Amino acid sequence: MVSRLEKLEDSGHRFLLNMGPQHPSTHGVLRVVLEMDGEYAMGIDPVLGYGHRMHEKMAETRPYQSFYPNTGRMDYLGALLFNHGYVGLLERMAGIELPERAEYIRVIVSELNRISSHLVGIGAYVLDLGAFTPILYAFDEREFILDTLEEITGSRLTYCYMRVGGVVKDIDETFIRRTRTFIDRMRERLPMYHKLVTTNIIFLKRTKGIGIIDADMSRRYGLTGPVLRGSGIAYDVRKSEPYSIYDRFEFDVPTGENGDSFDRYLVRMQEIEQSLRIIEQALKTLPEGDFLAKTKKLKLPKGGCNFTVEAARGSLSYYMVGDGTDTPYRLKIRVPSYSNLSPLSELCEGMLLSDLVTAMGSLDLVIPEIDR
Repeated sequence: MVSRLEKLEDSGHRFLLNMGPQHPSTHGVLRVVLEMDGEYAMGIDPVLGYGHRMHEKMAETRPYQSFYPNTGRMDYLGALLFNHGYVGLLERMAGIELPERAEYIRVIVSELNRISSHLVGIGAYVLDLGAFTPILYAFDEREFILDTLEEITGSRLTYCYMRVGGVVKDIDETFIRRTRTFIDRMRERLPMYHKLVTTNIIFLKRTKGIGIIDADMSRRYGLTGPVLRGSGIAYDVRKSEPYSIYDRFEFDVPTGENGDSFDRYLVRMQEIEQSLRIIEQALKTLPEGDFLAKTKKLKLPKGGCNFTVEAARGSLSYYMVGDGTDTPYRLKIRVPSYSNLSPLSELCEGMLLSDLVTAMGSLDLVIPEIDR
């Protein structure tokens, strides 16, 4: 039997090219096997599993609280959002009511984490396209967020801050003051980002009309998050299926017009502004009270339950089946990056290699989340 590689070698003008598994533009251990015709990628085959750590199986072999640290090690850039989804699932299964203050704190820290994640995504994306300066500014803003979150979470990346019934530590006046300072600072500097990147003619030439994902493709592959909204579909779990207290806040769901790489970038920039709005409203109406409900030893009831949140990259769902003990019988995690990667072969077929980097970077993938 003749292998695919031998067929390519016989053809004389097509060849296989490995992009990764250690490649700067994959942002993790992702291998993409490309069938090249000159500089054009005629076949794209993502190869996953290099960082598989069996998170779901780990959850099924130990008590539910032992899984808290795992949630922050899937999407390490949006760990608090993964925290929120898991504890929300357990609270829904057990019928636990949260103190009002705990709900507000969760929203505030989750939106700060969303902003920091988008800053990394935007900065790294522009770096992939050859511009170094923007990532320095983005990491400067992110550093302010990390310093602020570190004071209450004790961590700067793989957060393990949320618990069934609330959060580990209350926020204080110092945290509130620093958060308000960040809101003012970020709003002042957003115009600078638009001047430096959004209106940059080189960036526009590299992203406009590249990697177009229309509404039909979005639905066929089950895309979510900024990738879906960049295609003009205004679906955001916080609005469409509200959880926590998101229905109490006024914010918009940014969408794109053309579904190209530029629109996906712009949606993330606009989402930073909307997260600032949410945080500001939450700080204004932050109630007094407990930050953690008093709960007894939790035993998960028999049966299945699902809980979905809007993570930084899209819809994140935890589905758990309980058997009446404190250890899950089954845990299934639906992560956004996996489905957002799935259209890559169809999306990039026939593209120049440089445009493939543009299109793939605009998906803002986190590979450990896919390989979980």
